[in-house]
Amino acid sequence: MKSVMITGANRGIGFETALAFGRAGYQVYATMRNPSGAIELSNLANKEALNLKLLELDVDSDESVKNCFSEIYKETEHLDVLINNAGIERHGAIEEMDISVFKQVMETNYFGVIRCVQAVLPKMRERGSGSIINVASVAGRISSSPLAPYAASKFALEAVSEALAQEVKPFGIRVKIVEPGIINTDMAKDIQHAKRNSNYPQAYRFGGMFAASLENPTSPSLVADTMLSLAQSKDWDLRHPVGPDAIPFLDWRASMTDEQWTDWNAADDETWYQNVTESFGLDARAHAEKVNS
Repeated sequence: MKSVMITGANRGIGFETALAFGRAGYQVYATMRNPSGAIELSNLANKEALNLKLLELDVDSDESVKNCFSEIYKETEHLDVLINNAGIERHGAIEEMDISVFKQVMETNYFGVIRCVQAVLPKMRERGSGSIINVASVAGRISSSPLAPYAASKFALEAVSEALAQEVKPFGIRVKIVEPGIINTDMAKDIQHAKRNSNYPQAYRFGGMFAASLENPTSPSLVADTMLSLAQSKDWDLRHPVGPDAIPFLDWRASMTDEQWTDWNAADDETWYQNVTESFGLDARAHAEKVNS
């Protein structure tokens, strides 16, 4: 039986990924900070008789990562797949956020991945096989205000994943970067809500764009199914945008110069809202006012 470890499996993409791999016959190690709170996942696993075990893991902690992998390796000699999904999002204007916010996001989204990669690689390298799937984001290739802390962490994750792929390919280990667009998760829903008492309008109006997009939501199960497919594939393709808006977003950004991109996001409210309507058919203004009323 093949095995997979998934971080941040308590909700959203991680939750659906744990179920997708379990239903495909994998031994699933579903990790999270508080396993006792994953009642729904536990109940579904029991109901469907899935080989799924809940484990405590805080990717911010060296000791927690060490203990979690030690527990896994007591049961199995190796892991076939590691999915680094755990992540947090914070948004706002750079001037108006404390430096601790940037450190917190980088600790989880970047250093947390490195901790898990370093823990799993020795056995994968010795065995000469394995897959490491890192959940980045379209925001790992497109930086938009007010997502500076999140985008910075995902840009960093993209970079370290690209370097990692070069290092481990000679050992038969595949590295995949998954880049979801706007997915119907708690994280995406949180971006909808922004206060207007800021010197910078981007947070409020960007939240309106997310709210408008989520009127036609993309399920996190789409990302989960993609990762299952990647784990079972034999190709070496590195980057995998996921969701109906992912490639269009990337192509749209690529069509602009850096100066045009800056001007697009620095525009006054009236111009920006009109551009969103013309580019995506979304009424970001109405949704921003509705969500934050």
